[in-house]
Amino acid sequence: MSLINWNDTYSVRIKVLDNQHKKLVDTINLLYDAMKQGKSNEVLSKIIFDLIAYTKTHFQSEEDLFEKYSYPNKLQHKKEHDDFVNSVGKFYEDFQNKRAGLSLEIMNFLTNWLTKHIKGSDKAYSKFMNEQGIY
Repeated sequence: MSLINWNDTYSVRIKVLDNQHKKLVDTINLLYDAMKQGKSNEVLSKIIFDLIAYTKTHFQSEEDLFEKYSYPNKLQHKKEHDDFVNSVGKFYEDFQNKRAGLSLEIMNFLTNWLTKHIKGSDKAYSKFMNEQGIY
């Protein structure tokens, strides 16, 4: 059973970005399922590397749109992205050092990101981009 099921409350009404967000939801659910089975350490490497790849592709997709269409809040949004990248880098270090409790910390971080960033900051650009003809 999934922790998070994708629904319209997460949608930014831009197909390519929604599809990327869905991959993040899949990553959260993978970690959740592994944690329930007591196997989170077995998937933690994949989770962290998936997050690193996600930051490179997804954040670049958003930031390219921000530049192209002069999104007025692009600097603050990019700062949030930079903070996420820094957190993932710290998770990688902690993983390398075999820090205990990392799975739960990553789970809390990602679910918080989903709620605050995607439902907050990302939703804020949705209307602006839709008005530019981006769907």
